Amino acid sequence: MTTDTLTLLNDVLTLARKAGADSADTVMDVSSSVSVRRRLGKAEALTRSEESEIGLRVFVGKKQAIVSSSDTSADALKDMVERAVAMARAVPEDPWCGIADPDQILQSVDAKKIADLELCDTSEISVEDMAARADAAEEAARAIKGVSNSDGAEFSAGHNVTAMAASNGFAGQYASSGFSLSVSVIAGSGAGMETDYAYDSTTFLADLRDAQTIGREAGERASRALNPRKGATRMMPIILDRRISGSIINAIAAACSGSLVAKGTSMFKHKMGQQVAAGAITIVDDPFIKRGARSQPFDDEGLMPQKRAIIDGGVLSGWFLDLAAARQLGMNPTGNGARGTSSPPSPRPANLYMHNGTHDLKSLIADIDQGFYVTEFLGSGGSVVTGDYSRGAKGFWIEKGEIVYPVSEMTIAGNLKAMFMNTTPANDLEIRYGMDAPTLRVDGMTVA
Repeated sequence: MTTDTLTLLNDVLTLARKAGADSADTVMDVSSSVSVRRRLGKAEALTRSEESEIGLRVFVGKKQAIVSSSDTSADALKDMVERAVAMARAVPEDPWCGIADPDQILQSVDAKKIADLELCDTSEISVEDMAARADAAEEAARAIKGVSNSDGAEFSAGHNVTAMAASNGFAGQYASSGFSLSVSVIAGSGAGMETDYAYDSTTFLADLRDAQTIGREAGERASRALNPRKGATRMMPIILDRRISGSIINAIAAACSGSLVAKGTSMFKHKMGQQVAAGAITIVDDPFIKRGARSQPFDDEGLMPQKRAIIDGGVLSGWFLDLAAARQLGMNPTGNGARGTSSPPSPRPANLYMHNGTHDLKSLIADIDQGFYVTEFLGSGGSVVTGDYSRGAKGFWIEKGEIVYPVSEMTIAGNLKAMFMNTTPANDLEIRYGMDAPTLRVDGMTVA
């Protein structure tokens, strides 16, 4: 994208005002990606994708409508504008909708600050190199004793450019990139087969873990899961492996969504400033992490995002607020508005992570007489309204402070409110995927 893109977006805004819109904003996403999938050293799929889409949101009074199109020709854009304004006139009023006031937006988007975030890697990687890395990961996984087959390995690379302009004067754009490698293998045979996986995903190609390391992890995980038993049914501590502990962060993010709080459908709706988690729990939203998976120089409403604690020492200290939720709650927006080309903004965190605790894994489980080390969840089953939580799980049994044998076909259950108050973080946090937590111990769970 170039300045021509912003010129195009501003031309669309001009057309919208001429067609009768009181205000408008428009976004454009341009993306390209390549994905190579290999299995047993042979090609299974090669996928290339190039997409470009523009989205227009118009306001007529307190009525809004959104239209998107992949056709940016003059005639198509003119038709899109006319459709959007006609739709806005026909829909019910929304008292909370509308773009930001001019004094709320970023008056200029600093190109140097965008560059400092290092969101886009321009490195080129050939299809042959992608295939070689996928093969290397699979070969390393299959070399592990006990591994008998493979579900395949996949390498993907993509680039994206996001641009936005609004009739309040905001205009900005930035590019981002992503690279990932995953592999899944099978251990055992017949009715005793077990499968597991490993992956990595980074903004810069150079930060991606090497293929052999990822492959060995997948193979070792699958092999360790062979010959699982059934665990006991009782109340006990569970340990959430770092690979899945981010699901707790996700549950907290959902409960802190300003739109749910405004609707009265969040269990945190009356909890601001109150203790909602153990004192060792601090959760931070940071949009400015260099090479962060979800870092951004501005949100999708043209506002400056903020680094801030959402839970600080167990105390709820912030919600995620887009403009609509902030207006409804009588608060200031937090720069967490996120949208696609065909949908209105909604609150979403940037890079959300839980601070490290003081314990390593060994000391975290040392006093557990019987417990469950969870390495994988099956399905989802949590309610941010009531906090009720139940999920299928597999992993390893803990006895007398030691991990002793694999278990499968298990269920864990509890209530998120109690879980948050009884969570202890380990000291092994890695900030990589946009929603991260260290290994976690949760006491008082029902395991069956």
